[in-house]
Amino acid sequence: MSRDTSTPSSSELAGPVPGGAAVRVLRGFYEDLEMSLDRDWMVIGRGRDADIVIAEPTMSRAHAAIGFDGSRFYLQDLGSTNGTRLNGGTQVKAVLKDGDEIQLGKLLLQVALPN
Repeated sequence: MSRDTSTPSSSELAGPVPGGAAVRVLRGFYEDLEMSLDRDWMVIGRGRDADIVIAEPTMSRAHAAIGFDGSRFYLQDLGSTNGTRLNGGTQVKAVLKDGDEIQLGKLLLQVALPN
């Protein structure tokens, strides 16, 4: 299965990304690690080509991405083996809200978005 980790077209993205957006690891080896969402397309995975590299064996090399379309952040699964869950539900693509929890394999992240 081919995985599309490329940045979406310019019509799908718009900047600038608002400051203060981040994800924090709630559960896993990297607990309490916080990573800024400072670009309009950030791939999360265990592969070296990911923007946020997390060496978690239950994650795919390019597991999921967080994008910004000019007005809101969204989560998109990138064809991961173990799936992407948002607040407990399986998701392929979904709009993010402040406080949402994302599960990628055994890793649990929490989204912090500016008001």
